Amino acid sequence: MHYFLSLLGIVLSITMLRYRERIGDFMGEADWMKYTGGVYNFVIILALFIFFWSLTSLTGTTEILFRPFLYLLPGGVNPRAGGVPVVQ
Repeated sequence: MHYFLSLLGIVLSITMLRYRERIGDFMGEADWMKYTGGVYNFVIILALFIFFWSLTSLTGTTEILFRPFLYLLPGGVNPRAGGVPVVQ
């Protein structure tokens, strides 16, 4: 099931890239999407995120690729403490 969902995510992301205009018209443009360049660029960014997530999930390297994002989340990893998660 794990491999099936990863492959389905890759196919979904390629489909999102191919039909981004239809998907963007279906979603509609919100005000916050203007900061990403519009609805069509948001669909591209979302498709790339899904593609990389599925690819790393398929190969088992999810922690390696998304490790830098833990520094952005509050309460996740404290880089000043040597990368040890902060327990509160």
